[in-house]
Parts: sequence; C-alpha cells; structure tokens
Amino acid sequence: MSTEIRVPTLGESVTEATIGQWFKQVGDSVAADEPIVELETDKVTIEVPAPAAGVLEAIMAKPGETVDVGALLGAIAAAGAAAAKPVEAPKAAAAAAAPVAAAPAAATTGTMPPAPSAAKLLAETNLDAAAIAGSGKRGQVLKEDVQAAVSRAAAAPSAAPAPVAAKAPAAPRAPSNAADAEGEERVKMTRLRQTIARRLKDAQNTAAMLTTFNEVDMKPVMDLRASYKDLFEKKHGVKLGFMGFFTKAVVHALKEIPSINAEIDGDELIYKSYAHIGVAVGTDKGLVVPVVRNADQMSIAEIEKSINGLGKKARDGQLSMADMQGGTFTISNGGVYGSLMSTPILNAPQSGILGMHKIQERPVAIGGQVVIRPMMYLALSYDHRIVDGKEAVTFLVRVKESLEAPERLVLDL
Repeated sequence: MSTEIRVPTLGESVTEATIGQWFKQVGDSVAADEPIVELETDKVTIEVPAPAAGVLEAIMAKPGETVDVGALLGAIAAAGAAAAKPVEAPKAAAAAAAPVAAAPAAATTGTMPPAPSAAKLLAETNLDAAAIAGSGKRGQVLKEDVQAAVSRAAAAPSAAPAPVAAKAPAAPRAPSNAADAEGEERVKMTRLRQTIARRLKDAQNTAAMLTTFNEVDMKPVMDLRASYKDLFEKKHGVKLGFMGFFTKAVVHALKEIPSINAEIDGDELIYKSYAHIGVAVGTDKGLVVPVVRNADQMSIAEIEKSINGLGKKARDGQLSMADMQGGTFTISNGGVYGSLMSTPILNAPQSGILGMHKIQERPVAIGGQVVIRPMMYLALSYDHRIVDGKEAVTFLVRVKESLEAPERLVLDL
C-alpha cells in the first residue's frame, strides 16, 4: 500500500509553492519524518517530511514546478513492496512512450490522475485528459504533456501563425559583446528572491518614503555590555549583543511616537498598541524578516533569546510562516557587513524601519574637547504619508538618548 506525499498547509495567504529540490530519488529508502522534498514559498523555504517509512515510489512534481496546497507530490511504498517497483517502472515508461508517438486522439490515460499543475492547465484550455498521452509514471499526464498538446492544436490550422506565436516570449537579453557570452551564467530567480524584488519595488512605488539620519555614541552600551556579558550569558544562556538594546530602545520610542508603529489601510490609519519587531536576517537564499512578537513586553534577556532562536532558524532554513507574520516595525543591521550608512527600504505595510550601521571610532566634540568615540550612524526610513518629519526626527532622537544612557531602558524612562 502506498502513502501519498502532499503539499502541507503553508500558512495564512499562501496558497502555492515551488518545488525546490528532492532529497531522494525514486527507489531510495526513506525513514518516517525524514525531509524528502524542499518547497519554496513567497516567504520561507520549508522541508516536507516523509509521512511514512518505506521506498520512494513516485515523484509527481518536478523541481521548478508550481504546486497548490494539498497537491500530490509523490508516493511512498511500503518497504516490502520495494523489490517489485523498479521492474515495473521501465514497463510503465515504455507504455507511456508508445502513445506519445501516436496521434493524440488515440492516446489513453494511465492509472494515475493528471498532475495538479496539468489538471489546472487542462481546465484553463478545456482539453480532455483522455485525449493526451501521459509521459509520467503509470501514464500520468504532466504539465508538459498538456503544453505540448496546446502547441499542436495551435499549429494545426495553419503554419502561418507560427511566427506570431514565436514573438510571445520575450527574447533574453544578449551580451553586450558576443565574446562575453561564455562568461555569463543565467540562473532562474528563486520564488523568495522574486518576492523580495517585488515587495521592495512595491514599497518604493506606494509609500512616500523618506530617510532621516542621526549618530549615536555607543560607548555607554559597549561599557555596560563589557561589564556584564559574562554574567549575562551564564544566567540566561545567550550572549549579550547590541540587538537587545536597540530593540528595547525602539519599543520605548514607539510608545511616544505611535504613528511609526501604525499602517495605512485604504483611507484609514491602523494604530497598534503592541510592538512586533521584525529583525532582518541575511541568509544564503535571501533576506528574511522573522518577528519578535510583543517585544514591548520583554526584557532585554528575553529579546536576545528570541532573536538568537529566530536567527538560528533562519540560517537553518527552519522558519515557519508564523515566525514571519505580523511585524509592525523592522530593524536592519547592515553594520555586521561593514556598512557605514544606508537608506533602508520599508517592509510594507509598515511605516518605519531602522538601519543600524558599523561602529567606527571617530573624533567628536564633547564638552568643548575633541575625543575619540565609537560612533554609529542610524537611519530611519519612514512613510511620510503617515509620519511627519518632526515625529521621525523625535523618534530617532529618543532611540539615541536611550542608547547613550542605557540605564533609561532598565528604569523605563
């Protein structure tokens, strides 16, 4: 008896995913709950575990194919049935190959229903699956089979329309110099990268985005951290970094300037009494923004624990949809990569994002004397449609004041 592998529920508002890669091939043994296939959604990459132990019997969706929630991805046969399957597979392939060469009208479907993507295309083109030869396992009709049938139907009435049809797909950009072609590589954008590109451009097109700057003397925070980092780690089991101080400073400032914690919905403003702080994390697959929920109710230790856990999940590709949703404000730390100054782009529909940068020793005037201090530039990008310039500047000044006198964060001042 076979066990089906299906696309799991992916989270709120996410209805489809793209097959990233299969970790197993047909005929490979799998253990229960072992990651078997990777799915890429608009927000995260998730691994689908094997629902049962056995042998991977069939793969219904290929890498790069888009599948809906609940779609059939493959099947796992019981371990005892493994020996018979490899022998049957060539027969099924041969049986499927013969009808392909024959006229489409003579084709017959196999024992498998059409693949989900093929079924969707069949419905859109009003074609009958019974008239299409399936090239998949056990004669299953795949998306490519339907596309081939559509192409044959389009070419059948006349050969004249062919040149017109050839104009439909946009021609890929040619190298500026033909000799450079061998030095170029084309890689299809992942779904996550496409989503990042779309969301950032939408934010620029929608919001009236403006950035204000300030700088903060990091010596007080660095001194406090140096004094207590060992004791902090021993008690809380996590290192004391700068993100805990910055997050705490931000939630204090958001209480005073609530418009930066609000968003625009149509012709209404939504003000929020909670602060869910998104923390931008760079991964090898792109930028993700997991959310520290109710950060305004947390201590610095609790914030550090939450950020540490989310960062590890992001790097391991284990973030869930729940980890990514509901943020009201974002903090981006480009300083870890050496950035001295930047203008971060809003994470829509949020109205503000704080950019942290590299700590650099610089000469500054303090009390009429020039001294060397570890300074950091801060950048606040905000939506001018909802946040006035005075509010943005005040917010950034409050963050600066909290960091230059970190006891304010402890005393809630």
